[in-house]
Amino acid sequence: MPAHELHPETWVDQYADYLFNYAVARVSDAEIAKDLVQETFFAGLKSAENFKGDAAERTWLIAILKRKVIDHYRKINSKKGKAEVKMSYSNHDDAEGDWLEERVADPFNQGGDGAIENEELGMAIQDCISKLPKKQSLVFNMKTIQGMSTEDICNELGINPSNLWVMIHRARTALMGCLNQSWF
Repeated sequence: MPAHELHPETWVDQYADYLFNYAVARVSDAEIAKDLVQETFFAGLKSAENFKGDAAERTWLIAILKRKVIDHYRKINSKKGKAEVKMSYSNHDDAEGDWLEERVADPFNQGGDGAIENEELGMAIQDCISKLPKKQSLVFNMKTIQGMSTEDICNELGINPSNLWVMIHRARTALMGCLNQSWF
């Protein structure tokens, strides 16, 4: 088969599980992950003529899925931001327009307590990582903190990619539980 050909009829059988595992590790919700995978397949079909064959089919689909995950979080944050703006909205007649955006606090502006909170959060994260099972902690550090590739981690630890992603998912789930108890 030429490198530039797509075979959408095989996508579900060949890539659905991999894409689902990728998505669920990022959104932590199986239903949302299923929807994102389905949206990925639809987007792949719609943009099939743009496929140049520079990457493997799976790599191309993962790139689409990454954008779907980003769009998902943008949508959530957009809704959250609108809700916050509506809550602080004034009913004065002269209070209409874009002035409200100027009054919304900049979430990236780290004044005063920001550095202390970041340091405390960092310590809480390290504490939670230390409570993980040894292999989960090792895999999480290698992948998330050191940024090692899946292939390198699998070769170094003698595991397969599915095993790796299960361990990372379990580590993330445990970390969120730990952080919810100790930090949030």
